[in-house]
Amino acid sequence: MFNNNPVIQENALRNANYNPIAAPMTIGGSIAKTFVLLLFLMVPAFVTWYEFSLGYMDKVQFIMMAGLIIGFILALVITFKQSWSPYLAPVYAFCEGAFLGGFSAIFESMYPGIAIQAIALTFMTTFVMLVIYKTGVIKVTDKFRAILLSAMGGIFLLYLTSFILSFFGKEIPYLFSSSPIGIGFSIFVVIIASLSLLPNFDFIEKGTQMMLPKYMEWYSAFGIMVTLVWLYMEVLRLLAKLKDNNR
Repeated sequence: MFNNNPVIQENALRNANYNPIAAPMTIGGSIAKTFVLLLFLMVPAFVTWYEFSLGYMDKVQFIMMAGLIIGFILALVITFKQSWSPYLAPVYAFCEGAFLGGFSAIFESMYPGIAIQAIALTFMTTFVMLVIYKTGVIKVTDKFRAILLSAMGGIFLLYLTSFILSFFGKEIPYLFSSSPIGIGFSIFVVIIASLSLLPNFDFIEKGTQMMLPKYMEWYSAFGIMVTLVWLYMEVLRLLAKLKDNNR
């Protein structure tokens, strides 16, 4: 969620050093960098998935936790040190791929076919949100950013509370179950994660207009990657709840 924070994005736009001599960031460059990061994500994801299929659960769990922790740390560093993004964003994508490979394989073992469905829905949602942004159906205003930030903060606090309660063997009732309330919550989170793509698109467009430094292409690609990872995970959880509810 870090780069999707509208406040952080606006600060990044203001704080990036404009260099009239160096080549500026472009929309095409940002798109290209996004595909590069996707490749960095996919390779370790397939490797972790393969290790899971062989039954090496201890190895998979280690890879997942290492990828999650290192990716979290890198996301924090990149968010506040945008100039490091050309070097750290690919490493971040690689770590997230290692985590997502095992995460997806676990869900796939319980619900065959769910991973490819989640991937397809994630990219379909991304395309729809891009169309919504380009047509101006939803405009990225200060009010929109404030509402989105509030919703993201609430979701983060709920997840943090649930994580803390898990240490005491407790959980938030209904919210993470396959009940109508749990499914409704997941739908809400998926909607917020989808809407979080809009500030990312706006960041790329504004950054290009302001002729920000070339390294900001990597930073913007990193922002989209963070959102896609979050969106994919939430879509996966939602599909799992729906499948449970239909059993």
